[in-house]
Amino acid sequence: MRGVIYDGKQVRVADDLEVRDPGPGEVLVAVSAAGLCHSDLSVLDGTIPFPVPVVLGHEGAGVVEAVGAGVGHVVPGDHVALSTLANCGTCADCDRGRPTMCRQAIGRPGRPFSRDGRPVYQFAANSAFAERTVVKAVQAVRIPKDIPMPSAALIGCGVLTGLGAVLNRARVDRGDSVLVIGTGGIGLNVLQGARIAGALRIVAVDANPEKEELARRFGATDFLTSTEGVKDVLPTGADHAFECVGRVELIRAAIDLLDRHGQAVLLGVPPAAAEASFKVSSLFLDKAVLGCRYGSSRPQRDIALYAELYRQGRLLLDELVTGTYPVEDFEKARADAEAGRVARGVLTF
Repeated sequence: MRGVIYDGKQVRVADDLEVRDPGPGEVLVAVSAAGLCHSDLSVLDGTIPFPVPVVLGHEGAGVVEAVGAGVGHVVPGDHVALSTLANCGTCADCDRGRPTMCRQAIGRPGRPFSRDGRPVYQFAANSAFAERTVVKAVQAVRIPKDIPMPSAALIGCGVLTGLGAVLNRARVDRGDSVLVIGTGGIGLNVLQGARIAGALRIVAVDANPEKEELARRFGATDFLTSTEGVKDVLPTGADHAFECVGRVELIRAAIDLLDRHGQAVLLGVPPAAAEASFKVSSLFLDKAVLGCRYGSSRPQRDIALYAELYRQGRLLLDELVTGTYPVEDFEKARADAEAGRVARGVLTF
């Protein structure tokens, strides 16, 4: 079968990839569509260290092809969106409704794939850039069959991360002011999360002025090409600032632009060793800096919720898909993503 493999030096679309059958508590999914996220690109440029060879992709949707022993919540033929959380479901964090903190779901890459008889790693417990993948049952969330697969694919990462950061981590409330720095795939979902939460003023910042129309469509009330103009729009600062780029100077800007009792939520991924600085005194007015992993999501609950919001017309998904590519065109999809020509490119099988 086909899959996008990175060997540490080059990335290529291979056609001789194999995947094992699902074991107990696992699901085999025939992937229909997979979003190309910057986290995938970050593996290629070294920002995210990961063992190789690895099948990339972590934002996908498809059809259940087979289930292992003990799986009852999905059956062959079900449409599913895939999460990256291979959480155990039984530890203290899972029991508290914090699956993103499950230690079984972090830093334990499996190798369900093989090529030429040699094992190949799975990225983010998912590897959606393959025609078929095996995931833990908890990662496969049934969705209505009327949701187009390219749109459904985006729920599993960009939507969970962006909306989750707003609704679960920051808990934006009605009437709040929100600053969103960076309007890529994650930033756009933060914007529409703020809109759904009832934020009154939603300020989007992106250096590319061509992104204004889409940012406003997703919920921005104001659009700026630099953080320097934020205080003209929000004189006392923002209640919530979301940094969605991963640059330390923008992290500093997010903190500096907070109002009293404001909070900065960090979503962008800078290099692993990057350090950011800020004035300690700037936090004394009850300000906070919050990390956020995967939108503090509970995928089995949140994916179903977001799917229904989409069906009601309240959550935009189709508009995020600004480029679709057969998997053989991965390099074009990669180039378009790196150049910022697409909000989200989607690979199809």
